[in-house]
Amino acid sequence: MKIVVLTKGLKQKHIDLINETAKEAGAHVCYAESEKQFPEGFEEPDIIYGFGIETARSSKNLKWLCVPSAGVDYLMHPDAFGNEECILTNSAGAYGVSIAEHIIAVTLMMMRRLTEFHAETLQKTWGSPKPQKSLKDCRITVLGTGDIGCSFARRAKAFEPESLTGICRSGVCNESSFDRILKIGELDSVLPQTDLLVMSLPATAETENILSRGRIEMLPEGAYVVNVGRGSAIDEDALADALDSGKLGGAALDVFRTEPLPESSRLWNTPNLLITPHVAGNLTLAHTMDRNVEMFCEDLISFANGLPMKHVVNRKLGY
Repeated sequence: MKIVVLTKGLKQKHIDLINETAKEAGAHVCYAESEKQFPEGFEEPDIIYGFGIETARSSKNLKWLCVPSAGVDYLMHPDAFGNEECILTNSAGAYGVSIAEHIIAVTLMMMRRLTEFHAETLQKTWGSPKPQKSLKDCRITVLGTGDIGCSFARRAKAFEPESLTGICRSGVCNESSFDRILKIGELDSVLPQTDLLVMSLPATAETENILSRGRIEMLPEGAYVVNVGRGSAIDEDALADALDSGKLGGAALDVFRTEPLPESSRLWNTPNLLITPHVAGNLTLAHTMDRNVEMFCEDLISFANGLPMKHVVNRKLGY
């Protein structure tokens, strides 16, 4: 069994763990900079840990692709795999800490108007106090209760919100930080009572444009929107209109329909919009990288022993 590791930024401790696990699994492992530089003897790997997208598309022999990302929408098209039996796993579960902290950070930046104060200080202006809002007594709705949504909920609970509602496809979630869990079909009923809407959804047919113009209008005056899932979930023009008019208090977007965000996009000039370039997650935290590698190694042992793997993506559902 041959493994090619394409994941960047590994520390020696990660390499050691992968090597030890591969040995236990009876596998041979190599490390490559890109899909164009597979070492001799590894041209047809059984397993790739990393973004082996071109190999997955062309190889009839690849048995398992483990991508170090949570989202896998880029692998959901019909010709993504040369071997239709190839197992796809992702790293959903590794990014909760990083992205939850990002959500807290941008929410406080908006509610406490820190971007405005910072802009004034850059101009050497000693600004005056401004009316602010708080997460305390805030009515929070979390759209998407996977690892990211639950990690955020645990942290948000400490701020003593008035309510913390989770919404997911099944209407079932075991995270005790939520006051209640609703099915997506109940979204419209809760939007008018939402001061902060946090979106952490995968890109699927069901989530496409889920925050439509009509639903943005259902949010109360001064509400905030944070999206760390996929840009396809929001009607961006409708969101911009709501920010332009002052209907919304602010929005923070880390993901967009087109990335990088085009220079011509009106979003660059939309007021009260906090833009970050898809950096909420990534492998930038030590914890994220550690957990990412651990998840691959857990599944590698299971794969080698013919046991169920924990992080398999349902390619029909897209997550």
